[in-house]
Amino acid sequence: MSNPPAPHLARRHVVALIVVLATLGLSACGAVGGVPPPASGGPSTGLGFDVTVTEQQRSATVLVGQKLEVVLHASPGMTTWSGVTSSDPSVLAPIVNPAATAARGVTLAAFQAIAPGTSRVTAYAGPDCSPGQACPAYEMVLAIDVTVNAA
Repeated sequence: MSNPPAPHLARRHVVALIVVLATLGLSACGAVGGVPPPASGGPSTGLGFDVTVTEQQRSATVLVGQKLEVVLHASPGMTTWSGVTSSDPSVLAPIVNPAATAARGVTLAAFQAIAPGTSRVTAYAGPDCSPGQACPAYEMVLAIDVTVNAA
């Protein structure tokens, strides 16, 4: 029969187990139903856009000259998405969205494909906390990779 582990080794195992469980728990935050598969965007909404993407998609492909609409729905317990930007405005430039009147909890943004290349559209949301309530300090970051091909 083997001897039981020394107390300091048992403590290390418990600490290691706690770290692993905490890491797994944190990595699952916000991952409802798993990671969605990459998408190339959906069809136009009929408001002059060629491709529409949502928070459920992680990629899109457009042609130079096409317009991309970004429609982001707030997650429960989170603020609406904000700071929707393109990482490379020379490839994917922001434009005025003619349908910019959105329902509560929906953020709209629009972009024009200017030149071949890639750009990442990002947006941010934080916890929706009541005034005077302690609020956790974290932020969700959304990234949608957009490939612009020559027309």
